Amino acid sequence: MRQSTINKIVRCAAILSLIIVGCGQKNPSPIIKIGCSGPMTGDQAQLGIDSCRGVQLAIDHANEKGLGIAGYKLEALALDDQHNPAQAVNVAKKFISDRDVVAVVGHFNSSCTKPASAVYHESEMVQITAASTNPEISKQGFETFFRVAATDDVQGPRGANFASRKLGAKKIFVIDDKTTYGKGLADEFEKEARKLGIEVLGHEGITQGDKDFTSLLTKIKPFAPDLIYFGGIYPEGALLIRQARALGIQAIFMGGDGVAMPTFIEVATPEIAEGVYATMVGGDTKKLPSAQEFIRAYETKYGPVGQWSAYSYDAANIVISAIQKASKKDRKAILHAMREISGFHGVTGEIVFDKKGDNQNQFIGMFQVEKGHFVYLGPAE
Repeated sequence: MRQSTINKIVRCAAILSLIIVGCGQKNPSPIIKIGCSGPMTGDQAQLGIDSCRGVQLAIDHANEKGLGIAGYKLEALALDDQHNPAQAVNVAKKFISDRDVVAVVGHFNSSCTKPASAVYHESEMVQITAASTNPEISKQGFETFFRVAATDDVQGPRGANFASRKLGAKKIFVIDDKTTYGKGLADEFEKEARKLGIEVLGHEGITQGDKDFTSLLTKIKPFAPDLIYFGGIYPEGALLIRQARALGIQAIFMGGDGVAMPTFIEVATPEIAEGVYATMVGGDTKKLPSAQEFIRAYETKYGPVGQWSAYSYDAANIVISAIQKASKKDRKAILHAMREISGFHGVTGEIVFDKKGDNQNQFIGMFQVEKGHFVYLGPAE
């Protein structure tokens, strides 16, 4: 083959490659994805499933109404972080590598949200959590981070105030699950309890996944606490109260939003769970006029609304508003649009972000188990 012929082939190949690249640039994917991540498998799976269903419903409604960007279809991409910090980082990297993903609703657990937040920050992609409540996450100063839920430096103290002023607790024992969320919440509760003059008999940690807490509870029993406070999630919380009652410990049991789940009652059994108190970010969503349409749509598609479904629905809708405002499939533009959202009226109430990305409306509700259900008692003030 002559050299001139070879040169022509090379030139044609180069031109063809430029045409292909050019076509790729002029015809971007007609899909815009919003990521969602939480524990989708394992003992906390219901938390992640409930949250991502809220995201999916928001996307379904947006597509039906033609929201977003003209010519693009919104899709959800749900990935399982297994409530494991290392896996959460891997999931964050997967979201980043998918150029169709422009924002992420997640993660659920604070111990996952915090390390993943650095990955999103580095790539200048919006991350909004509906449920991670540890205040240290927003203190990192990442402009990519947003949060719908109230924080534990509000939730913990309000729980302590309720324990003191409403329940008359004088002596308490604090337990946490050693996670970013659980320990952070328990520490805030203890700090406020001491300010109120409550005697803190002790503070011990357990490990997520453990099943037998008899040794710890046997140690606690002689102290005869008025109240045991648990900072953690429902799988361990339910076992703690079952084993405490089996040992004859009749102290009031209180936890945070991590135990405010129907599954807690199922695992503990309704009889044993009766009377348990739990704080929760927000009040009884089912009674809010603004949430009725959402509840009907959710229950028609999925069944009973999860404790966090409405918050994820709001988080996804805020992202969709930013996408619409940005008017282009571009992570930086969407981040800029998110920062310009001054207020958002969602099904859970008005959401107003401060400079750290935290919701300025820090409402905490108090719930108690009555006849097999968590019943809303009112604001935890």
